[in-house]
Amino acid sequence: MRKTTRLKRMLGVLALLVIVGFPKAAAQAEVEVPYDTYNYNYWEDIVKTPAAYTPEGSVGGIDVGTTAFKEPRDFCISEEGEIYVADTGNDRIVVLDGHMTKVNRIIDTFTVNGDEDRFSAPYGVCISENGELFVADSNNARVVVLTPQGEYKRVVKEPKSEILEDDFAFIPLKVTVDYANRIYVISKGAFEGILVFEADGTFSGYFGTIDVKISVWEKFWRRFASKEERSNTQLYIPTEFTGIDVDSEGFIYASNIDSEGKQAVRRLNPQGNDVVQKGENANVGGDIRTGTYGDYSGPSEIVDVVYRNKGMYSILDRKRGRIFTYDKEGNLLYIFGGIGLQDGTFQTPVAIEQNAEEILVLDAGRNVIMKFRETNYGNLINDAVGLRFDGDEKQAIEKWKEVLRLDENNELANNGIGKAYLTAGDNEKAMHYFELGMNKEYYSIAYKRYRNKILADNLGWILTGVIVLIFAGIVINKIKNKKKGINREEGLL
Repeated sequence: MRKTTRLKRMLGVLALLVIVGFPKAAAQAEVEVPYDTYNYNYWEDIVKTPAAYTPEGSVGGIDVGTTAFKEPRDFCISEEGEIYVADTGNDRIVVLDGHMTKVNRIIDTFTVNGDEDRFSAPYGVCISENGELFVADSNNARVVVLTPQGEYKRVVKEPKSEILEDDFAFIPLKVTVDYANRIYVISKGAFEGILVFEADGTFSGYFGTIDVKISVWEKFWRRFASKEERSNTQLYIPTEFTGIDVDSEGFIYASNIDSEGKQAVRRLNPQGNDVVQKGENANVGGDIRTGTYGDYSGPSEIVDVVYRNKGMYSILDRKRGRIFTYDKEGNLLYIFGGIGLQDGTFQTPVAIEQNAEEILVLDAGRNVIMKFRETNYGNLINDAVGLRFDGDEKQAIEKWKEVLRLDENNELANNGIGKAYLTAGDNEKAMHYFELGMNKEYYSIAYKRYRNKILADNLGWILTGVIVLIFAGIVINKIKNKKKGINREEGLL
């Protein structure tokens, strides 16, 4: 009888768990992913985190009813949701519907003055705000401008200018267009910067040159190196850009491969000056800690950047297949992705885009577009960053607190809450969360404001106390002097 009763109780508890859900720890069990998900703490140590994005499958040419992609190198998404793939090895642009279930059209030829023309290794592609399709037609040394349906409009040819080297070769790799229809082109071997063309195709100059800092050792080495050794190095040559995107305000986001792993993305204003913020670790270069041996050692090699929204942007590392996402202040939000043969990992990642809640990565090794969907953890971080960007600090606090329930040691969340309280004027609470977030800079700001407020709130009492003390000192001094006078008169002194 007791066994039967005990069994009934166990079954009742099990039924309750099924109805209302398992305990919180079980409910928040991490989703299995084929890659590491982590971030860096204040000490720059790697800390494991829940997954911000999980694999959602992949799409190749055969999946959508055409021939397989061949070494695709770039893709973009129009405002209508169509996805344009630069199928480089097949000399064509493949246009997919927004759900990537079918091919809407294939652009492999176009008519110019009655004659048929073709692409040769179209490497980059973008859609401008006014709906024009720009194709970096690499082997033909030009940028072709078409309608979204593939009708020819004009062409941007090799620039002619005195500022260009005599042996300059125009090999466009990536292209983007800002709100004023200025055309920005990354050309192979153009270390001086990004090439800028006006809307009519007139070349206006270089943009955003990356300065290279030369160490004392490198200067000493070049002094004694042979001519051949010097020619085999690029110590004095600026870094070549690898990827490009533009935000709604006209700022250009450009990625590059940084040999030091410190800065692999730039936010260039209309004057070409870098105004990117670098966050607490002063690093927007991908992985902070890296090995020194093996194929995957050394700094991240960033090959593309995508501006998302609310100040956030993501960069793509081809070396370890990582995707790093930062907020406007340069804080590293989360990391996911990896190199491998499992579903959800890459062979040769080359380009990255955002499509609604999904992150898309073009893999030239697998010849597919990989899809990743945000988890609850990723959604909370994205929402919190967006709310802070919009100035809604109250709602941001609630989102960050939810992040802490999933990842209790998340310094980013503690700092996010601290900044929200700081903006709201609650300096004492801000100090508490900045301490948890190991944020010395903002803790100092909160402390000074807290101290100043305490002084301001009690200034009346402090001044009254000072006056009382001064008055008391005067009275005591007079009493002492009076006693001394009496003592002199009585002959005691």
